[in-house]
Amino acid sequence: MKKIALVTGGTRGIGRGISKALKDAGYLVAANFHKDVAAAEKFHEETEIPVFSWDVSDYESCARGIEDVCKVLGGSIDVLINNAGITKDGMLHKMELSSWQRVLDTNLTSVFNMCRLVIGPMREKNFGRIVNMSSVNGVKGQIGQTNYSAAKAGIIGFTKALALESASKGITVNAIAPGYISTDMTEILHEDVKGKIMAGIPLGRFGKIDEIAQAGAILGK
Repeated sequence: MKKIALVTGGTRGIGRGISKALKDAGYLVAANFHKDVAAAEKFHEETEIPVFSWDVSDYESCARGIEDVCKVLGGSIDVLINNAGITKDGMLHKMELSSWQRVLDTNLTSVFNMCRLVIGPMREKNFGRIVNMSSVNGVKGQIGQTNYSAAKAGIIGFTKALALESASKGITVNAIAPGYISTDMTEILHEDVKGKIMAGIPLGRFGKIDEIAQAGAILGK
């Protein structure tokens, strides 16, 4: 029987790549999205992967969404990829509380929400794979991203703790901390900013979605 994989933020960017890679590897895949209906519909048409809309920052919304996925795909979640994330950049002395809270809720609290809801069934069947998407900026920090860097650093600590809790139950928990990847989020950067970032990358280019997608698929096996 095929294993069921759920990818949050799974219809665009890195999430899209991971969703496709897992399907190609033989999984039954569900892709979560929130607001971009047009992109989700296009993704579904191109891949035939079912898509489900909910806000990962809201616990009850996650509970309903996961229930829907399990009903449609016919079983509990075997593989969870926590990929959903946003940015609301700004220097701390100018940052609104709402920008801090929204990024922490969407990028970090969402990981708690999703893991909390799938970890019980995973423990019962003594199998599970959880992959949490962090960022290089959660390791080294970045100007204008105190909120984003804090959330992504929090994911790393969360992942380490949950991995220790879950290993004896046959559940692996890993984090991926990509550098700058060519996605919609990096395309909006000013060329001068891109140039400064690339100057610190040995390859002299941003990473590719497929490079990260394969890492996600491997850790999901």
